[in-house]
Amino acid sequence: MKTKLKKPLSPAAKNSAICYGLVIVFYLVMQVLVYTDHISSSLNGQLIPICVYIVMAVSLNLTVGILGELSLGHAGFMSVGAFSGAVAAYCLQDVIAFSPLRLFLAMIVGGIFAAVAGVIVGVPVLRLKGDYLAIVTLAFGEIIRNLVTIMYLGKDENGLHFSMLEQNFELAEGGKMIINGPMGLSGNSRISTFTMGFILILITLFVVLNLINSRAGRAIMAVRDNRIAAESVGISTTGYKLMAFVISAALAGMAGTLYSMNSSTLVAAKFDFNTSILVLVFVVLGGLGNIWGSIIAAALLTVLPEMLRAVDDYRMLLYAILLIAMMLFNNSKFKQRLIEKRGLRQQAKLEKAQEGGR
Repeated sequence: MKTKLKKPLSPAAKNSAICYGLVIVFYLVMQVLVYTDHISSSLNGQLIPICVYIVMAVSLNLTVGILGELSLGHAGFMSVGAFSGAVAAYCLQDVIAFSPLRLFLAMIVGGIFAAVAGVIVGVPVLRLKGDYLAIVTLAFGEIIRNLVTIMYLGKDENGLHFSMLEQNFELAEGGKMIINGPMGLSGNSRISTFTMGFILILITLFVVLNLINSRAGRAIMAVRDNRIAAESVGISTTGYKLMAFVISAALAGMAGTLYSMNSSTLVAAKFDFNTSILVLVFVVLGGLGNIWGSIIAAALLTVLPEMLRAVDDYRMLLYAILLIAMMLFNNSKFKQRLIEKRGLRQQAKLEKAQEGGR
């Protein structure tokens, strides 16, 4: 009887397996440490921010690594999702008592609002290239931050009340201010959980990895590699770029909701230019287009400042040295892979030439 040989996994399948495996192992290990009380309070408090930044890094990698466009306003989409999701969660608390369901619906609302913002920004911006695109996305992030700073939104028995620049409405008895201008969110219900963050990471990986390995993902990478060639074969470059940009924005909005529901107070200044740069650092150190690299970089660099708190005087110096070391290591591995690929290509060409000579 002939035995059927199992087909080896494709590189895409291996990459997906590594991504899901890293996340599942991390979740199980952390859960064991939590239930056995072998985890410090500082690390326990960072579990949800780790999930948030992993989602942010993976979603930004879709724009920067897969699409090939530099975006410096990713924190703006996170801000849109954070505040819109928090408002949705507050409005749903009298209707849905089950906190995980309320959080999940709030994340969907935050993702939708962030996606709408992505469409508004992406339609005019994605026609730009290079530095111009980076500057405009940076400006968008700052615009969102300033708009939230001057926003007043409250809720009472008569519904939602909204104004800009100053609070020109009065709430009825029992009403509450949800967004109070420069003071931001206050008295927020902390309903975010590590398990919900884990589920959000899995959703993000499912969306991003399936998109990359689909026909649309190959079209997006074709646009990244050679836009003129992609247009010549009938690929709608603007449509595919907008697709990747909006999906990235929606995932960032969902991460923003998870982040906002993890703190009782939140101000718009948290989502400034530095946050966008921090997420971009995760993507670059993990490797452009490398999803599991973004996961590791986001998790490691989120906990690293707390791990270095024991040497507080030299903490930022050591942090910078470790960043440089990681960058050099990543670049050396990337160069080695390129050399190996070139060597295989040259070997294949030689073998073809030898066969032709025979």
